[in-house]
Amino acid sequence: MPKIVGPSPVNVIPEITDQPPDDIAAELYALRSSLDASIPRKILDNNLIVATWNLRAFGSLTQKWKSEAGDSPLRDLQSLLYISEIISRFDVIALQEVRGNLKCLRHMLKYLGSDWGLILTDVTQGKEGNDERLAFVFDKRKVNISGLACELVVPPEKLDHIRENALRKQFARTPYAVAFRSLDKTFILVTLHIIYGKRAKQRLPEVTAIAEWLNEWASDINAYDHNLIALGDFNIDRAGDDLYNAFISNGLFIHPDMHKIPRTVFSDPAKPDRDKFYDQIAWFTGEQKAKALSLEYSKGGYYDFVGSTLRDRNLDLNTHTWHISDHYPLWVEFNMRETPKPKTESPNPIWLGEQDRFRPR
Repeated sequence: MPKIVGPSPVNVIPEITDQPPDDIAAELYALRSSLDASIPRKILDNNLIVATWNLRAFGSLTQKWKSEAGDSPLRDLQSLLYISEIISRFDVIALQEVRGNLKCLRHMLKYLGSDWGLILTDVTQGKEGNDERLAFVFDKRKVNISGLACELVVPPEKLDHIRENALRKQFARTPYAVAFRSLDKTFILVTLHIIYGKRAKQRLPEVTAIAEWLNEWASDINAYDHNLIALGDFNIDRAGDDLYNAFISNGLFIHPDMHKIPRTVFSDPAKPDRDKFYDQIAWFTGEQKAKALSLEYSKGGYYDFVGSTLRDRNLDLNTHTWHISDHYPLWVEFNMRETPKPKTESPNPIWLGEQDRFRPR
């Protein structure tokens, strides 16, 4: 668990690693209890918890414990402390809407400590790029980079391919794929933030293109690895619509557990049919030509942070989203327990030289 090192010196700008004021410390303690009850415990050599979170405009920071009216941005050390605590409950998490300004990200890594790693893209240029990066934050005690990191650039011949819903230009925000390793398993996380657009039809070419690209990758026998997990903000309105159908058309599987959970803080339990289906974690099952994910699914869910954070501030919901986010983090737990290998009566021989010939280990 991340540590807080001591009280802030008087008249000095506070750091996220300083002891927070008593009321914030008390709420942090309550948040930890809520997280304990909502998210599986991370256990070495036992499980792997993969998550995705669109952190609204995750860039600059007002470096005081509580921002005030007129401060910009509204996100302050209290908010970032809670965000960091939530992130610490996952083994690896894909973050969307990380901005060109990395102040929040840098301070979050200070809180998480030296056991945590980061890999991220540069800013996607252009108006549609929205000054955004894609990032992965991971707990090095359980997960490490395996060797592959790449961005998806669509070849010209595919852009020129004329058909309905075909991509005619590069992605507004370049998808990012990174290979990780945990125990003896290598897996590739592919994250992206699909362009929003005023109409769902504007998003369809990007969703279609990413689903086709992932299928081609998982079907290529010469690929670096076939354990692909797609996660991020796909801006899918709801299950069963054209965007959703395009997303799953090439064999991507969304576990039924993930169909039942809200994606944003504005979801209305009384109107589940209007819930947005923006954020996803999906993989292949082998039903089509793409190879199946070899990780064993255990459970999945989300974390509702609204009731456990900033309770003393009396903020309206929209203002709350500028402190934390308008999206919930989604997570999936995989079983990583290794099957015991059967013992053999005679150990394998090892070559020791001409004189000894073969001798048991």
